[in-house]
Amino acid sequence: MRTRAKRFVTHLEENFIALLLAAMTLTQFTQVVARYVFHSGWTGALEFTRILFAWLILFGMAYGVKIGAHLGVDVMIRALPRPLFKVAAIFGALTVLLYAVILLYSDWLQYLGANSKGGAIAYWTRFYHLPLGLDDLRYPVWAQETFGAPERVQRWVAYLMLPIGLFLLALRSLQATVAIVAGRRELIVAAHEAEELVAENEGFLDDDDDDEEEPFEGSMTHTHPHGYGRRPHDPR
Repeated sequence: MRTRAKRFVTHLEENFIALLLAAMTLTQFTQVVARYVFHSGWTGALEFTRILFAWLILFGMAYGVKIGAHLGVDVMIRALPRPLFKVAAIFGALTVLLYAVILLYSDWLQYLGANSKGGAIAYWTRFYHLPLGLDDLRYPVWAQETFGAPERVQRWVAYLMLPIGLFLLALRSLQATVAIVAGRRELIVAAHEAEELVAENEGFLDDDDDDEEEPFEGSMTHTHPHGYGRRPHDPR
């Protein structure tokens, strides 16, 4: 049951990211067609795409921590002994967690003597209580008439992903920290891609050299395994 729930959440996150990308692509494509073919367009297309892009970043940074997709420089910490390497990895994960918590809600820093207040939750709450709309993005006329919606989309709707994204980032960072402590994960960032690439292609050049040095038998034309042919063997 727990594995099924994790799989469901993962599919939900991936589908949401795919939906954001598809909406951005479709909006820009239809806008280009409308502008250059029909000499018209949607005035709110640019603002709508900009909001979707911000949502993609805020939501995607938490998903990147979850799957270990964020790139990082790990040359220095990999030179440390294994126990110190793990300490550095835990410190890095806790740093991301602290960053997300501070941006989400920073009033708690006052207990540590810092003169700080606000955060994403307070920022979004402020716009929720203010009747401010976006510049160009407007509700359809049928939505205004049916649900009594205002003409312009409220700013709190566009800013909703700010506290949600930072909360997810804090949650995924906490999960990554626990996984590193338990030994189920090595780093909060992606593994060293260069080492993985070398490991995957180890021996490829040696195999290629062996193919070139093997004697020609049978036909006078030898075909290389990768698809290209050689010229017929010259007995001279």
